[in-house]
Amino acid sequence: MSFRTFQRWRPHPWHGLAVGPEPPRVVNAYVEITPFDSIKYEVDKDTGYLVVDRPQRSSSSPPALYGFVPRTYCGERVGALMAGASVGDDDPLDICVIGDRVVSRSEVIVRARVVGGLPMLDAGQADDKIVAVMAGDHVYDQVEDVSQLPPVLVERLRHYFLTYKLVPGAESPVTIAPSYGREHAERVVEAAILDYDETYGAAD
Repeated sequence: MSFRTFQRWRPHPWHGLAVGPEPPRVVNAYVEITPFDSIKYEVDKDTGYLVVDRPQRSSSSPPALYGFVPRTYCGERVGALMAGASVGDDDPLDICVIGDRVVSRSEVIVRARVVGGLPMLDAGQADDKIVAVMAGDHVYDQVEDVSQLPPVLVERLRHYFLTYKLVPGAESPVTIAPSYGREHAERVVEAAILDYDETYGAAD
């Protein structure tokens, strides 16, 4: 992975990093959480630093690297692609990256190849979870669509997102419809890029 320009100061991971080399097919994923984390971390939108969002209430942990695609935004276009939603969740587009080798560090950039997604509806807002495989991974490199992944991996992702906001005694605000394939996932990525450009301006 190479970067063609030098920056004296650390770029903001949402606004200052490139969306990826070949969007919507191959994107950059900025990793906020690893499968070893029992704390929900996320990037602070003002400073760009990783902050503690909340300790995970349940015992489940993310079964894959979890973060977002830089320079994306889930607005009206993303919301229009999901049944039951009219808008996105006003956040960058979430992405889960599956790979054979263990990555134990967060705040790293992973080159990811989009293969599908989970249509998560959170309190009426579209909160898609794009599913990708690590580019060049020797085990998953031949996977072109989420349907080619071991079903148990997709089920673990689904279970994590259905429970990671669960509060005992309260009704969950989250629902997840059946997973979608690469073609629709790429449309979601494209919509999130356009939503970002409209909201924050296109890259120079």
